Amino acid sequence: MLKKTITYTDYNGVERTEDFYFNLNKAEMVEMELGISGGFTEWADRVVKTKDGPTIMKLFKDFISRSYGIKSLDGVRFEKSKEISDAFMQTEAYNVLFVELVTDANAAAAFVNAVVPKNEAPEKPNNIKSVN
Repeated sequence: MLKKTITYTDYNGVERTEDFYFNLNKAEMVEMELGISGGFTEWADRVVKTKDGPTIMKLFKDFISRSYGIKSLDGVRFEKSKEISDAFMQTEAYNVLFVELVTDANAAAAFVNAVVPKNEAPEKPNNIKSVN
């Protein structure tokens, strides 16, 4: 899980510094891997290598949307929903994060590595075919 502190100016002109949480669990990573023909990881690698700007932006928008959530106070749950994700993506904090990730390769790599630790990366099962 990544706790990312973001400073932004809200729509009332007030500067804010807040913590936001991002995480993908193993089940979510498997779903992403199997949801794209050839696998999500291979697809993402190809997109980055070809420097396809529009697709890279779509990739990060989707990655942020899937990984954003609200950690329960007791730390037992990490709440995610379309409504929670949409609410975050309507803030200037999202805009600051998105621009950082699509314009700074080092920040993008650090973000992805923090949200999906290497030791948690799923292996594509041999007996299941990707959809698409």
